[in-house]
Amino acid sequence: MTQTAGKTALVTGASRGIGAAIARRLAADGVLVAVHFGRRKADAEETVASIERSGGQAFAIRADFAADGALDTLFSELEAGLAGRPLNILVNNAAVYADPDDRAATQADSYVAGISEVTPEEFDRIFTVNVRAAFFVTQRSLPLLADGGRVINISSAVTRIAWPLLPYAMSKGALEIMAPRLANELGHRGITVNTIAPGITDDTETNSWLHHVPGAAEGVAAMTALRRLGRPSDIADVVALLASDEARWVTGQLVDASGGMALAPTPPGA
Repeated sequence: MTQTAGKTALVTGASRGIGAAIARRLAADGVLVAVHFGRRKADAEETVASIERSGGQAFAIRADFAADGALDTLFSELEAGLAGRPLNILVNNAAVYADPDDRAATQADSYVAGISEVTPEEFDRIFTVNVRAAFFVTQRSLPLLADGGRVINISSAVTRIAWPLLPYAMSKGALEIMAPRLANELGHRGITVNTIAPGITDDTETNSWLHHVPGAAEGVAAMTALRRLGRPSDIADVVALLASDEARWVTGQLVDASGGMALAPTPPGA
């Protein structure tokens, strides 16, 4: 156990992928975790069950951030689950890059769609879930958040490289602006606010194309200094560090967790 034992956390978008890994990692450190999900109830319940099988504590809460009234639902269920306890850790992880009901938009070719292919509806959904929800979830969390608490936003390395998915990259860029401003505003309460920027991470639905496109996994691994794909646990461990007392003097920062992605052109034959 660490200094986070006995604390509480809300992890948005925690039913699978990076969010689920974050929830499991925090729970392993003794944190009671609220596992938020939008549509994947079965996945969220499995995340909770896996935490409980390992001796941790968690509960699932549903709120579709693209729907009206989502925050009221979220905080009603969160407060019920906390049962009078304060919130200590908020992880804004929920994000979309396309409508999950649009199967065509989840294929590899969506990653090379130009600006002309993006619809206003897709653009609005991305910013609603990736930016607006994170902003107002944080706002609504402040009365519950204990002094000395942690706010951790999950961005992406795509804000710093010329990768496709322009609206997604734009939304993550907007999210990154939050940390330094909020860190300054909330510092008097001992609350730290930081952002983590993962690289292209394997074992996530968003990056399932890595295994559908011949040579993609090897090509992306070669783009990193550490010469491998990222794993959800790589990101979860950084979250656990920032959530701990060891990171008490780190705030307002953007932490790259990409394995050194795109630091320089990859030499031929490397």
